[in-house]
Amino acid sequence: MSSLKVTFGIMAAGLMLSGCMQATTYEATNTAAFKPHDKELLAKIRYTNVPVAEPFRRAIVDYHRKEAPGSILVDSDNHYLYYVLDNGKAIRYGITVGEEAMAWSGIAKVGSMTEWPAWHPTKGEIERLGVPTFVAPGPDNPMGSRAMYLYAGGKDTLFRIHGTNQPEYIGASISSGCIRMTNEDAIDLYNRVKVGTVVVVLEPHHGDSPYNSQMALQGGGNTVQ
Repeated sequence: MSSLKVTFGIMAAGLMLSGCMQATTYEATNTAAFKPHDKELLAKIRYTNVPVAEPFRRAIVDYHRKEAPGSILVDSDNHYLYYVLDNGKAIRYGITVGEEAMAWSGIAKVGSMTEWPAWHPTKGEIERLGVPTFVAPGPDNPMGSRAMYLYAGGKDTLFRIHGTNQPEYIGASISSGCIRMTNEDAIDLYNRVKVGTVVVVLEPHHGDSPYNSQMALQGGGNTVQ
């Protein structure tokens, strides 16, 4: 039942925000950039590839913050990840984030990157979710098509930016703390970043997006700057 509530909430956000968004250039997935192995595995998915609600689709938007081009900003409050471009623009991706108690915030760097990663659940995830200690790579793996591992102070934070086999939850806060993207968006971002890319994850209640998607999920209005 809770899954249905989340799904309906995301759909509602799409309907409510579509009338009050700033002009946005949406980006179609460029499958020409996919490797043959990507196309092969994505063709074998067993999950339902639910379309992402419009406000959370990949788009090129105005970017008002001061992070350097080539860096990443994560606004967990509003379920967005921004890849900063030149000239005051950014690519904005919709994401799934962790519940507040499980979220991580701070400044990190991409410490390593993997295509079609295996999943090694943490001890806490194994105890809480009842999952196995290892899940092999593949189209139905919860880590999805790509993983970018976040390091801070030279140490693995155990938080990742990665794909997902649950695209229906893009725009929601349900993960164990990691930042999930659709598998297609994870491939797109992965092709743009490199080891050493700076990642800024805003603290809870410090969202800094031009409009508030969380407010839409709760049934409120939005003011777009």
